[in-house]
Parts: sequence; structure tokens; C-alpha cells
Amino acid sequence: MYKRAMNPQVVPQKTIRVGLIGWGGSSQVFHGPLIMSTPGLHLAVVVSSRPDAVHAALGPGMAVEPDAGALLARDDIDLVVIPTPNDSHHPLALAALQAGRAVVVDKPFTLNAAQAERLIAVAQERRLLLSVFHNRRWDGDMLTAQALVQSGQLGRIVHAQMHFDRFRPVVPARWRDADGPGAGLWMDLGPHLLDQAMQLFGRPVAIAADLVTTRDGAQATDMFHARLRWASGLRADLHGSALSALPGPRFAIHGTRGSWVKWGLDPQEDALKAGQRPDAAHPEDWGHDPAVGRLAVLAPDAPPNAAPMEQDWTTALGRYPDFYAGIRDAWWGLAPNPVPATQVLDVMRLLDLGAQSAAQRRELPVPDAAFM
Repeated sequence: MYKRAMNPQVVPQKTIRVGLIGWGGSSQVFHGPLIMSTPGLHLAVVVSSRPDAVHAALGPGMAVEPDAGALLARDDIDLVVIPTPNDSHHPLALAALQAGRAVVVDKPFTLNAAQAERLIAVAQERRLLLSVFHNRRWDGDMLTAQALVQSGQLGRIVHAQMHFDRFRPVVPARWRDADGPGAGLWMDLGPHLLDQAMQLFGRPVAIAADLVTTRDGAQATDMFHARLRWASGLRADLHGSALSALPGPRFAIHGTRGSWVKWGLDPQEDALKAGQRPDAAHPEDWGHDPAVGRLAVLAPDAPPNAAPMEQDWTTALGRYPDFYAGIRDAWWGLAPNPVPATQVLDVMRLLDLGAQSAAQRRELPVPDAAFM
């Protein structure tokens, strides 16, 4: 239970007042629209040095503060959301927790596992909700993969491929592509793939990673390949690239009874960028992915060497709105935290180990004692 949920003055129907730090791409595409589409949440304040841009997007009545300090000095904010450059996640989240606020941090949670451990300790000491925006747990293809793995239709899983491939040959002038802390594709897309792999298969026993720069003028990692290994023999290859004009499969999962392959990215991000908004009253109207996967499995009574039956496999509805609905319910004390920071500590430690593996050019074990 969190301190706010245990406070007898707080009733489940109380509107949660949200302060959003920053009005960059993540705030404009994801956090702002999803917060404002969630019943029970009220976007009360935005921190920005560009109040005109905030007012143009959200209306002249939106309160704007010049910096995080001014936001935290207010007494009308319950939840602070931090979708800022990666190197600012730890200090901003620490300040918000120390100010007694619940906190949502965009991925990557922090720059390293040590920073993550510090935030978790403060949140636990103060009994405050601390969550990380791993929205791609609610990609439609990820939800489809989970259902197939859990159903056993593919048999014992032996190999998985998970790709985030893009084609951006010109290096943009932005902090994500600069030579600075928290920059590069491993810290940008690696957290999503590591989190999805562990949601599907649990914690691995080893990781081997290769982090490279490939584009002309690149300063930060713009391609990575990481292989995770489990005690069962399962391997998962996680791949991200900025130079993939013909992307690989988003998911390919192979088991002893068959395979499922899905191409193309979940469409929810593009829908949000296009100005579409989820409607809480009609969740069935959101998250449709027209791209079907391909499933090939043995019939239940088929001999092991029989030809598998192939069919198109409809992709589940994507459900990005579930994250902030889960945050609301956790703050009210009605449901668990949808993405506990303790789970994301696993992701941070694998990010650290992956960087070490790439530097040493060898597979590294994942110590059991390293995880909470």
C-alpha cells in the first residue's frame, strides 16, 4: 500500500492532480494525451520554458511553471510525471519523491542500476508510488505474444527474435544522438526489448551484447544486438538499428510445436502523433493493428514430424491507456502498480550488464543476487 492510498482523507473517487515536467516529444505524443484521456486524472500543470507552445496545444487555461522546483513548491499536485532527457530522470524523480509526490518516470528509468536502487529506497521509505512508463507492455503484438506463450500452443519456446528497426540515415541534432550520458539506441529502445523479453520469459541467466555506431557522423550507439540466454536453453535475440530500410520481424517466436511471426510496429504511437485519442468509454475503438501475424503449429494429435498448419493470426488490441488507468487505480489503492520500479530495476541491471558485455566482448552471467 502507498501512503496516499492509506490516508483516510483520500477516497477512491478523488481526482488525481498531475504535474508534467517538460513539453517535448514524449509529453506531446504520449503522456499529455494519455493523461488527459484517463478518467480520474487531471493534467493540472506543465513545466516548460515555452508557455506559448503549451497554451497553443492545451489551451490558455493550462498552468505553466518555469521549472521543476516551482512545480514541486505547489500544494495542488499529487503525481509528478517525468518524460525529460534521460540524465535528468534520477535528480527530478528524487526531488519529487522527497517532496512527497507519487512519481512516473519515462524509460529508461535512470542512467544505471545504482540510481534506480536509490529511487526505489526513497519511495519505499516514504511509501510512495513509483512507476516507469514501459508502455510497450501494452503493444498489441506484445499482448498477442504473451497470450500465445502462455497458451502453450507453440510448445516449449526455444528461440525468440525481437526487433525495433528504423531507417534514419541522417543523424539528427538532438540529445538522444549526441555523445552524452543516457544517449544512444541501447538506452532508447533496449529498455523496451529487455522488459518485453522478461515479461514473456522471466529473468535470463546470461547476456551477450554488441553496441555499435554505424551511421556517418554518429556519436552514440545506433545499432545493438543482444542475446539473452535462459537455463532452459531458450535464447532471445534483441535487435535495434537506425539503418534498416527493410526491417526484420517485430516478433518471431519458435517452439517445439510451432512458430509465430509478426511484422510491423504497433500503430498506437502513430495514431497519437496523428492527433487521435483513446476514448475510455469505448476502448474497443482503440489500438487496432491491421497487420496480422502468421502462426504455424502442429495439430493437437499430429505426430512430431508432421507439417504444421499455417494461418493468419489476428493481433490483439493495443492498450496504452491501461498504463495510466493502472496508475490511477494504484494511487487510489484499488490495484497494484502497473509497472513497479522494482521490476524495472531488472531492466536497468541488464542495461548495465549489456554495456559491460559489449566493452568486454563476451557473454556475462546475470547474478541472481543482483535482482530484487
